[in-house]
Amino acid sequence: MIETADHGGIAVLTLANGPVNALDLEVLTAVPEVLDSVADARAVVLTGAGRAFSAGVDLKRIVEGGPGYVERFLPALGSAVLALFGRPKPVVAAVNGHALAGGCVLAAACDVRLMSGGTIGLTELAAGVPFPTVPLEIMRHAVGPALDTMVLGVGRLDPGQAVAIGLVHEVVEPDRLLAQALRRAEALCAVPPDVYAFSKRQLHAPALERVRAARESDDPEVLRMWSSERTHTILRGYLDSLRRA
Repeated sequence: MIETADHGGIAVLTLANGPVNALDLEVLTAVPEVLDSVADARAVVLTGAGRAFSAGVDLKRIVEGGPGYVERFLPALGSAVLALFGRPKPVVAAVNGHALAGGCVLAAACDVRLMSGGTIGLTELAAGVPFPTVPLEIMRHAVGPALDTMVLGVGRLDPGQAVAIGLVHEVVEPDRLLAQALRRAEALCAVPPDVYAFSKRQLHAPALERVRAARESDDPEVLRMWSSERTHTILRGYLDSLRRA
């Protein structure tokens, strides 16, 4: 589900879960585990196999698994995102194609985001589900005031539009994406590790404080809405519309 490779001490992690690297419970559980397994790497580059970085949550599994699956899935999503966001060493996203919903959030949790094609954005409201606290606050950290438009506008951005709001830092030709991501990671490794980790902790502190403040009150309501029969009816309709598109 997540392939690993070493490039001169930089770990390249490749999401490899079907044609669009959908995020299911198993993939999300694997993210912190794989990051732990490459703890000694000087930096991490996260990318996707095939034509997509990640098209987001596997909604079919949400519908089929019901409330029991959702109850395990949502904490796993938060843990995966926080594992990337909280890694003290450099993390670079090489967004090789569509990065939607949860895929967009995984990219946003990385320190530097390069993109070569596809679209990126938050489609949760289009699918009829609200944001858990962790993804919402990671996105707020990444794009600031643009978050309102991303959440309520229910739209996708092309790479140029994503650069304009700070969600993506650089647009790169597809055949140069991985090499450029490795170069950016190498450049970040030039900073003394303790200085980099301390600076990153300072920058991330406000987002993590917001997570701590809101999680207890908001996430039970998020779980209730994700688990409801109304939501699953909406999701089934949304999935049908995607199949017809």
